[in-house]
Amino acid sequence: MLKTCRLWCLGPGGSPAALRLLRKNRGGGGGFRGARRVSTSWSPVGAAFNVKAQPARKELLGERQGLFGVPELSSPEGFHVAQEKALRQAESLVESACATPLGPQTVCIFDQLSDALCKVADLADFVKIAHPDPAYREAAEEACRNIGTMVEKLNTNVELYQSLQKLLSDEKLVASLDPETRKVAELFMFDFEISGIHLDEEKRKRAVDLNVKILDLSSAFIMQTHFPNKIDKHLLPERILYNFAHDGNHALVTNLHAESSDDLVREVAYKVFLYPNTDQLNCLDELLSNRDHLAKLVGYPTFAHRALQGTIAKSPEIVTQFLEKLSEKLSERTVKDFEMMKGMKMKLNPQNSTLMPWDHPYYSGAIRAERYNIEPSLYCPFFSLGACMEGLNLLFRQLLGISLYVEQPEKGEVWCEDVRKLAVVHETEGLLGYIYCDFFQRADKPHQDCHFTIRGGRLKENGEYQLPIVVLMLNLPHSTSIAPPLLTPGMLENLFHEMGHAMHSMLGRTRYQHVTRTRCPTDFAEVPSILMEYFASDYRVVNQFAKHYQTGQEYKMYGCNLDPKGKKPMKV
Repeated sequence: MLKTCRLWCLGPGGSPAALRLLRKNRGGGGGFRGARRVSTSWSPVGAAFNVKAQPARKELLGERQGLFGVPELSSPEGFHVAQEKALRQAESLVESACATPLGPQTVCIFDQLSDALCKVADLADFVKIAHPDPAYREAAEEACRNIGTMVEKLNTNVELYQSLQKLLSDEKLVASLDPETRKVAELFMFDFEISGIHLDEEKRKRAVDLNVKILDLSSAFIMQTHFPNKIDKHLLPERILYNFAHDGNHALVTNLHAESSDDLVREVAYKVFLYPNTDQLNCLDELLSNRDHLAKLVGYPTFAHRALQGTIAKSPEIVTQFLEKLSEKLSERTVKDFEMMKGMKMKLNPQNSTLMPWDHPYYSGAIRAERYNIEPSLYCPFFSLGACMEGLNLLFRQLLGISLYVEQPEKGEVWCEDVRKLAVVHETEGLLGYIYCDFFQRADKPHQDCHFTIRGGRLKENGEYQLPIVVLMLNLPHSTSIAPPLLTPGMLENLFHEMGHAMHSMLGRTRYQHVTRTRCPTDFAEVPSILMEYFASDYRVVNQFAKHYQTGQEYKMYGCNLDPKGKKPMKV
């Protein structure tokens, strides 16, 4: 899943950031100063993810740095400092945009404004849900709200709009802009238009208020989805209690337990985890109502029409047509699949053979295991997290001329000791950016695999390139005393999917921050990650890295693909 702040600086329009630097069959990749060397049979990348992290000497003794190397963020209070600094910079840039003679420099100033706000908003958007310290989460939430409010005010700033409108209405000036600059200017104009810049002052203020309200409701709704549902332990049979975490007299249900072989565990998890939450329903109703009011206020028939502007899909009508066609094409196959699941449940559980909503993932997995002779205990040892990361590193070197190097974070740079920091280095162009890998389960961590933007890339005024920083967040099991983290095919697919987003962020080296990396049409943003899923299930790729974590024995598949969804058979 792609996760990124969608504020004014990330409007729904955008041009696809180029996936460039494609290289055919690149090898090696040389060394990288600062990479941590690990003496092990695994490569440094593999060892870093197969072995539990140990604090480095400089992390224990050094001076505390801020999160992601941002000096202000060595404490929660630093978010207020960073926010105020960004707001002051934004005010100065607004003055410059309105006073500077029209030309390419106008677009550059707009992009600087976008970057100044996004560097705080994007970072805070991640910290508010992922940091284990409540004080950091609360400070980040407040910063998000304040930056978001400023963004919505800028979206309806008439003087700022007029400076851009004058530029784009002058044919000679437009002709002097290169294609990228012209496109970015048009995207900024698009953001003004969908925010209601054409309205009178009273309605513009109403649009700002609605946007801020929508930000608050969206944040509240998303935060609530990360909390587990509780049920009194005395209401559950004692034999299944060990499947759930406990909080006093309550059992905590954090997911659907869809892979459990116990029908009762799946049933309890399904009913408790998905039990209607009155507060959430009220929040959702209010959110949808405010979205509808905003869309109609700025001239759209529905919020869907507004949200789909600037995407590949273009309109709700095209989306509906696509979904109906897809449903039609899949209906016959779906009926067959359900008949197969009913037959499998009859075979495994004849006393309780009715297929229930909580049964589908489990029995579809049972069918695959029987048909293709798939046994997790046999193949998982070949897919340690370290082996999979080595596979990604090999794939990126061969396709893109890119290597991943492990770096030791400074003290205070990361929010949890389990986070790994990767430098992404191209064989000729050098350091492209950083990926922070927050891969392991922990208390209060959202149960969602996501890609977060922390900082976007752009060409700075001094000619240097601002390196992108991203976070990949997964929920993988920790290593144990006897084994490293071992991945199922589904976990492997998710890892490759999210790494596709990360590579998009590293390779989308545009001049302007406003259109860099995943800041493209939302539906196109999934293309690189879906491409990576194909690599994760191709036997020619898997054969290059899958090996037993103890013996080093290679895992070989022949002539067909590993498919966690069961579309194609696996032969071992």
